[in-house]
Amino acid sequence: MSTSALSERIAAYAGRPEDLIQVLQLVQEELGYVPEEMEERVADALGVSIGRVHGVVTFYHLFRTHPAGRHTIRLCLGTACHVLGADRILAAIEEALRVSVGDTTDDGLFSLDVVRCLGTCSLAPVMMVDEDVYGRLTPERVLGVLRTYAKREGRSG
Repeated sequence: MSTSALSERIAAYAGRPEDLIQVLQLVQEELGYVPEEMEERVADALGVSIGRVHGVVTFYHLFRTHPAGRHTIRLCLGTACHVLGADRILAAIEEALRVSVGDTTDDGLFSLDVVRCLGTCSLAPVMMVDEDVYGRLTPERVLGVLRTYAKREGRSG
């Protein structure tokens, strides 16, 4: 969908500030993230301040403020994963990919997010890459997983 078509859909919510989250979800679904220019269009259409829109976008983790990578890594930091070393896994990912939580690698290949539970505590520590689950992770194993994805994309890893 073009941004002009998206703007038309947003305009359907004119003067309805109570629909702010729904409109932001629409933007995210269509573009994959909520760019600043769309924050401004949403604010204008709904009749709310840009500060309110930006506050919602940055408060809720479901919204992205920049394009997502081709592959999304979700590392669990829930209790079981934390106790079994998720902090070491996170450090290994951040170092290997030179990326911080919530960001995307410079090459656009990976985005890194953390979650509080993936529902697979028996596999702790665990992460998902897209829809694939990887459990009983060690820093070495996680690096192997990342290399596999990089090779699939024709990149060295």
